Amino acid sequence: MNTNRSPIRRGAAVAAAGAAALVLAACGSTGDNPTGHDGHASKPPAASAAAAQGQHNAADIAFAQGMIPHHRQAVEMADLAPARAESAEVKKLAEEIKKAQEPEVKTLSRWLASWGERVPAEGAMDHSAHGTAGMMTAEEMDELKNSSGKAFDTAFMQLMIKHHEGAVAMAKTEKSEGSFPDAKTMAAAVITSQTAEITRMNDLLGEG
Repeated sequence: MNTNRSPIRRGAAVAAAGAAALVLAACGSTGDNPTGHDGHASKPPAASAAAAQGQHNAADIAFAQGMIPHHRQAVEMADLAPARAESAEVKKLAEEIKKAQEPEVKTLSRWLASWGERVPAEGAMDHSAHGTAGMMTAEEMDELKNSSGKAFDTAFMQLMIKHHEGAVAMAKTEKSEGSFPDAKTMAAAVITSQTAEITRMNDLLGEG
């Protein structure tokens, strides 16, 4: 009887050993996964990306939707300077404003699209941004377009100071009420850069 059962026991032992080898092989393949030695390294980045995607609130949306037409108008004002300004300083300032704000418009638009929110349409500034802090009226823009030389320089800086003050106020609201980290970082940069430009323009107006 013992000799009859021996092959069965030996077969069971072989099967068990084979199963154990398969388990070990499976564990080994997980450990060799290029996503990480512990098999979890690939999860945090994906989870973080998803968290960042949803980590915004109503203040972030309002900031982006308000700042896009605000920036577009500043760029439109800056585009007038090369042909109309007399002061080299005003021309340089206008170029810097355009260089800084055009990329921010693209970034803000990308955020809104990723959140499934409305991106303000180009050319709709006067309607979508009605009442936005510091925005110029159509009449003010027409007056600026129709001026040149020293008159343009003065009007440009006076209107841009008001425009910048509106942007700084919007950015301060985003810093205190927003939750999207990148938007809060942009808001801080707007406050720093545009406050410095306000000081610069006030100094130029004082010299004039």
